[in-house]
Amino acid sequence: MSDEPEEVSVDTEEAPAEEEPIESILPKEPEPVEVVSEDGVEEKPTTKRGKKELSPEEAAEQERLQKIIAAREIIEVDPIHVAIEYETTGKGKVMIGPPTLTRFEKARILGARALQLSLGAPPFISVPKEVATSLDLAYTELEKRVIPITIRRVLPNGDFQNIPIDLFD
Repeated sequence: MSDEPEEVSVDTEEAPAEEEPIESILPKEPEPVEVVSEDGVEEKPTTKRGKKELSPEEAAEQERLQKIIAAREIIEVDPIHVAIEYETTGKGKVMIGPPTLTRFEKARILGARALQLSLGAPPFISVPKEVATSLDLAYTELEKRVIPITIRRVLPNGDFQNIPIDLFD
């Protein structure tokens, strides 16, 4: 046996290939229109492949808009915003956010206080008989509003308000 492949003859007839000119297959590109500005500087063509040619009114409108955009003031340095603290003046003046604790704030307070209690921190209230875990005790302390904690609510621009827990509904 040899390593060369055997030559196999095929008994089918091939259809005669009709040669089409390549120009008829390729899409015709529109000829670019050269635009010369008043300064005598040649600009880019106003037509693009696959787009229709701009009318003189559209080209003038586009040039007018480009001049307006080019004449805009460029802001190089954005002034730095200094964070402002909103004071809690009066009874129940929560300026930022809802007047009640959100579920996320409540979960964070309960988790932190339950961890403190489980690590041996003294409770702020006398321990009721129905309390079984440190989380239950933390929840009872939160309901009675005896936990000395302040919630800081921050706006996206850095402004914030420190709210004592007893101001929440």
